[in-house]
Amino acid sequence: MNRIASTFATLEAQNRKALIPFITAGDPEPTLTVPLMHEMVKAGADIIELGVPFSDPMADGPTIQRSSERALKHHVGLNDVFAMVSDFRQTDAVTPVVLMGYANPIEAMGYENFAVKAKECDIDGVLTVDYPPEECEAWVTQLNKYNIDAIFLLSPTTPENRMQQVAKFAQGYIYYVSLKGVTGASHLDLNEVANMLARLRAHISIPIGVGFGIRDGATAKAVSVLADAVVVGSRIIDEIEKSAKTELLVNVGNLLKSLRCAIDKK
Repeated sequence: MNRIASTFATLEAQNRKALIPFITAGDPEPTLTVPLMHEMVKAGADIIELGVPFSDPMADGPTIQRSSERALKHHVGLNDVFAMVSDFRQTDAVTPVVLMGYANPIEAMGYENFAVKAKECDIDGVLTVDYPPEECEAWVTQLNKYNIDAIFLLSPTTPENRMQQVAKFAQGYIYYVSLKGVTGASHLDLNEVANMLARLRAHISIPIGVGFGIRDGATAKAVSVLADAVVVGSRIIDEIEKSAKTELLVNVGNLLKSLRCAIDKK
């Protein structure tokens, strides 16, 4: 059992839900990424999604786009992200790390080379926004070779046949995008989320995390009642943007603690 499956099994035994924060590697500067990862684990994160900076992040709203721009100003690329994860693993061999990003940097590196490097630094999963399930069998096979989970996005507009295709390949967990549009959007309709999760579970047996539109403890708690995991990205990036560097770790930690407490509240 890999780290992601083990984490969800432990949480299920405790009747708890996963908190999955997202940050962009290298934002606001490369030296802060690993300390941020450790701080989030200390504050209650169960799995970390680490964004790979990209110049055209089409699924991301302005907040996460800006985080990529800040990281790219420091010339942070895939090899730098691998180095950050290796550094994190020096003192944390338990917390799953999922890379989240776009196909272009992977295509440039090559499937085999990418998978080897991801395995060497102990990455647990990869979520590639723009690899459709219809065209990703070779990609998933390569990840499987190195025991790395291929994680997929599904959305409110996903048709039944796409759900079935994703169910064939998906591992670790499904990231359900709860809103139409880009990251950082609002107006989360919990009834619509509940209805869609019921449809997804008719096809999918692995855990389902819900992200997009989760900005406070009350929403995180409401989503945790419906889903297996709560994914929070733009709200954390907001905190990074507005925090002085000397206060950044404490502020992000306090935000994660508040979300963790809300999710765990009975």
